[in-house]
Amino acid sequence: MRSVLAVGAHPDDIELGCGGTLAAHRAAGDAVTMLVVTGGQNGPGVTAGRRREAEAAARALDCLLIWGSLVDCEVSPDAATIALIERAVAETEADVVYVHAPDDSHQDHRAVAAATISAARHGRRILHYRSPSTTRFEPSLFVDISAHLNRKIDALSCHRSQVENSAMVDPEVVAASARHFGAQARVRYAEAFVPARFVWDLAAPPSLPDLVEVPAFAAVSRAAA
Repeated sequence: MRSVLAVGAHPDDIELGCGGTLAAHRAAGDAVTMLVVTGGQNGPGVTAGRRREAEAAARALDCLLIWGSLVDCEVSPDAATIALIERAVAETEADVVYVHAPDDSHQDHRAVAAATISAARHGRRILHYRSPSTTRFEPSLFVDISAHLNRKIDALSCHRSQVENSAMVDPEVVAASARHFGAQARVRYAEAFVPARFVWDLAAPPSLPDLVEVPAFAAVSRAAA
């Protein structure tokens, strides 16, 4: 079982970027934690309402949700932000970390991406996901979410304040994006990632038990039957 940490600057960032992948992790039995760094104070909707939306979305994905204490549009990649994310990495013992792509027009996304790279500097798998505001994104790693797209959309639908005010959270747009990346990955639907670091552990599989030699007469007997 792996321990997965997904980091996002605002409520709904994680679901948009890698919600299907988190659903796939849970289906595989992995432990998944979502760290939302700010309360989304400057987006559509009131902060308390956005917290309730995010909590409902986490339940839809069957993930643990933890909150940072930073303010929307005021995030910096400073020691405090790094320490916040570093604590989450340590507490979850994360094997895999997902975070925003660094090339993004939203300053909070850029800051969280930079801080996470520092906080997870000893990690072996750090993957950047795409946001609607990402400016440059050249993925080379894909996760097949064909069996999990509906769950991603269900989680996003919990963010009603965003769905009603942003075309980027429209289910048709989300599905179209997954189909686009799926075509690149040669599957039906996919989410795409740019690895900051990805170590593939090719440990030897468990040894097979010694084969028992079947007596010749048994083989003849089966053939005759």
